[in-house]
Amino acid sequence: MSADSPLAALLGRHSTPSRQLGLPAPDAGQLQAMLTAAVRVPDHGKLVPFRLLRIEGDARLALGALLAARSAQRNPGNQALIDKDRERFSHAPLIITVIACPQAHAKVPQWEQLLTAGCVCMNLLHAAHALGFGAQWLTAWMAEDRAVARHLGLGEEERIVGFIHIGSAKIDTPDRERPDPADLLTDWTAPAP
Repeated sequence: MSADSPLAALLGRHSTPSRQLGLPAPDAGQLQAMLTAAVRVPDHGKLVPFRLLRIEGDARLALGALLAARSAQRNPGNQALIDKDRERFSHAPLIITVIACPQAHAKVPQWEQLLTAGCVCMNLLHAAHALGFGAQWLTAWMAEDRAVARHLGLGEEERIVGFIHIGSAKIDTPDRERPDPADLLTDWTAPAP
């Protein structure tokens, strides 16, 4: 297998902690390529049950201020946590928020639509890696908080599936231990008649 094969890229992908991501960010062409790859997901019924929200530049700092204010409401007196929440979006130069937009459908349950949105997150990570960028898929409390969702313009039925932090890695990120697929794979056999 060559080092530039698609399988080698998949096998070499790893997350880079958002604190270790900096400039340069993807340029417009690179971002377009990443997003084009990201939306090539299984989508039963062609519902496109997701959308994307870009957060970059000063918007990252404004979101940090919003998160700090919300964190202060949730954790009064915990200044260390409030400060941590203020800084969460200040490291990576680009964050793509993947939002699930589930729809009522007779043949496509909402959980399946949520998985489709999750596939967008994974494809975006792979695309960033393929173009030489670091990326990390994060959620934390703010992905479930309705006040944050409203501030980001989400509808009542929408939910954040992931904040994908993207930038240039400041360090070589060591790979972590991965599970052995042989430990996870079992065979089903039909019961005797």
